[in-house]
Amino acid sequence: MEHGSFTDNSAATFSLTDEDHTLANSVRFTLNQDPRVTFSGYSIPHPSQARVNIRVQTTGDPASEVLKDACQDLMLMCRHVRSTFDKAVEDFKASNAVKAMKIDSKDSSDSEESE
Repeated sequence: MEHGSFTDNSAATFSLTDEDHTLANSVRFTLNQDPRVTFSGYSIPHPSQARVNIRVQTTGDPASEVLKDACQDLMLMCRHVRSTFDKAVEDFKASNAVKAMKIDSKDSSDSEESE
């Protein structure tokens, strides 16, 4: 839900339900990277409510468009982090480090029984 002025669309507050600090702080960070943003912040009205309010003020561009762009940028960042992590896991599994660490739970239980 968007709260703002009908005459000035460069400032608005967006209320997101079923969200918390995790998404709100990430969106705030991404908004602050945008040179069109003069202010961004968020608040949680009450700890027992799963809702956040995100305030966006821009240099003149519509706040809703700037928020949408920030969310798309955040999705790209998340995809990059995920692909980098997945590649690192594949590389680690392909290396001999896993075998050298003897991570297999069957091996560790056998060694405990023999002691």
